[in-house]
Amino acid sequence: MSPLAFSHKNLPQLMLLARERVLARFRPLLNRNGFTEQQWRIVRALVEYGPLEPRQIVSLCSISSPSLAGILTRMEELGYVQRQRFANDQRRVLVSPTRKSQRLAADMAPTIEKLYAELEHELGQVFTHQLYDSLAEVIEKLGVPGKSSAGEESAAGNGAGDRAGDKPAARRRKPQPR
Repeated sequence: MSPLAFSHKNLPQLMLLARERVLARFRPLLNRNGFTEQQWRIVRALVEYGPLEPRQIVSLCSISSPSLAGILTRMEELGYVQRQRFANDQRRVLVSPTRKSQRLAADMAPTIEKLYAELEHELGQVFTHQLYDSLAEVIEKLGVPGKSSAGEESAAGNGAGDRAGDKPAARRRKPQPR
């Protein structure tokens, strides 16, 4: 049997390989500070955007909702996040970073910035900025998973979340527990 002849390169595979090469530079720092990759994505989002609802974390951090429930439970046990129910709607929860996770993020920030500077030096400043712009454009043009390009929900999607190019809902309007 001869191999299939595809006319396009495997873009998802190339993006995963690139992601892995970039993340390999940060993984030792995360491990030294006791964070898993998912936990760090959540802490960074909370530190950058402030308290978020789980659906917003799912969208910003690309973590499935069922996985997020367990991750948040573990993060709460480790003292990285705190959860608070809304007084007017007990079904809704607001997740906030703790002082511990804020301190860890602040302590890690100089090293993270150094790693980004090294990466930018290796790739070139112009290329790095073009890469950021290109990725943002891909994310914007392809839209939210589960929605058509016209912004209508597909049968598979629930429409939760924001496009990566948009400010998250938390930045537009922070929900406050009462």
